[in-house]
Amino acid sequence: MRYRYEPAFEDPDDNRITSLRAAGESPWWEADSKVPYGHVLYAAAGVGWSADAVVERLTALGFTDIERPEGPLPRTVDREDALLANAGGRTDHHLVWIGVGTPVTLRHIVDAAGRVGRSPADVERTLISFGYQVAGTGRRPLPETPDPRDILLIRKGSGGEGAWLERGDEVPPWHVIAAAHELRCSPHTAAKRLVELGCRLPYTPQPEDKRIIGDGRVTVGHILDIAQQLDRTPSDIVARLVELGHRVPSGVPDTPKGDDYVMLSERLDGMSPWLPTNDVVGVQPRHVLRAALATGRSPADIAARLAEMGHWMPEHVRLPETADEADVRLLATLDPDRSLLDDVLLENVLRCASLTGRTPADVATRLREFGYRLPEEVAYPEIRGSAAA
Repeated sequence: MRYRYEPAFEDPDDNRITSLRAAGESPWWEADSKVPYGHVLYAAAGVGWSADAVVERLTALGFTDIERPEGPLPRTVDREDALLANAGGRTDHHLVWIGVGTPVTLRHIVDAAGRVGRSPADVERTLISFGYQVAGTGRRPLPETPDPRDILLIRKGSGGEGAWLERGDEVPPWHVIAAAHELRCSPHTAAKRLVELGCRLPYTPQPEDKRIIGDGRVTVGHILDIAQQLDRTPSDIVARLVELGHRVPSGVPDTPKGDDYVMLSERLDGMSPWLPTNDVVGVQPRHVLRAALATGRSPADIAARLAEMGHWMPEHVRLPETADEADVRLLATLDPDRSLLDDVLLENVLRCASLTGRTPADVATRLREFGYRLPEEVAYPEIRGSAAA
């Protein structure tokens, strides 16, 4: 594009329709430049003319390359409507008019709709009324409700310009999950909106999906709980989760036993929140002991049943024959993030001793009996902690 920086006409309207921002201010189009159709619409809105009148006047002023679509031009143009054809933003600070020869993308429609708070369907209708061709027309109508998150929903990848989904594109399940996480909405909500925007999914979103997915923490307890609530089999829920793109833990029983819900719940009350599957360090001994006390079963029985449901323990762990509240209190004083694979340092032992009122030597001995690793060269005091719990 070539521009000039001094006005060439005495008539204020002539200067308006030939200025880059249709405001009668520098810079102005050169007569041998190609004038975009979006500029014609924007200029018509600025001076209150029809688009045909702008084209006629520009032609009379010597402009010979004026872009326009086939068919009649709009008689009246609103400034906000004209800016829907601008790919550079909502205002006239960066005007990048879309061409009439290339179908308007879904990205442009939802981006423009999000900027002005209008629905994608409204933006599409307006652009079509101006004579623009829209990619993917003939498919299902776009949503009549506005949602500024649409532009992020159709973005492929998590940053930069990247690539964008178009109407008719098939969306992989992982895209739905990633987009829902970024937008802080449920995957079911994201999936429904993508379908409304004309994208295809390898599955049909169902109302029950929202409950099946839950908060995204797919655990054995959650699967069993949802299967019971929906009167479906656990294997049916597992299959649907896989179809929705979720990684499903192993060991989901087809027929849960009576105590399974208790030992799988973090609070041991048979309800959510459910014990997460830890593929690195397994289940903590404290949970096994608490579950044993809650069910009246032995720690070994609890550990074995949890292992069947995917909650294993490291081989070096040793559990007592019976659960004891004192052991539960002792293990509760350990840092909850400290796993059975981490070394228990002197400061950890001293803290446990202080909180339980036991001697550091007693604490160290008991932790070793459970299979925790403690430095052999440390001599632990026989003096009791001063702040007994």
